Amino acid sequence: MSDPQDQTNPSEATAKPADGAGLFSGVPIELTISVGKARPLIRDLLNLGEDAVLPLDTRVDDPVEIFVGERLVARGALEELEGDQAGQLAVRITEIAETGSALG
Repeated sequence: MSDPQDQTNPSEATAKPADGAGLFSGVPIELTISVGKARPLIRDLLNLGEDAVLPLDTRVDDPVEIFVGERLVARGALEELEGDQAGQLAVRITEIAETGSALG
């Protein structure tokens, strides 16, 4: 007679990928795309109004940084989608951090 605890449910056995990544592959994650920073004085910030322009420390062609939480995971270039999604911003990935390290 076999012990029920020794038996493996076939569906459970096939649901576990070797590296464990598949377990979370359907979970959405939020990425933050950083296009630049501004450092105005508080008095200047308080005086901003509608149609004011706040200069950033980057240029239009500079790479953007892609974060998961506080970790920099990649860099890319901003692009505008075409066709049915015209006007929608997107990021083309140009550099990915190696596993276990952030980009420098």
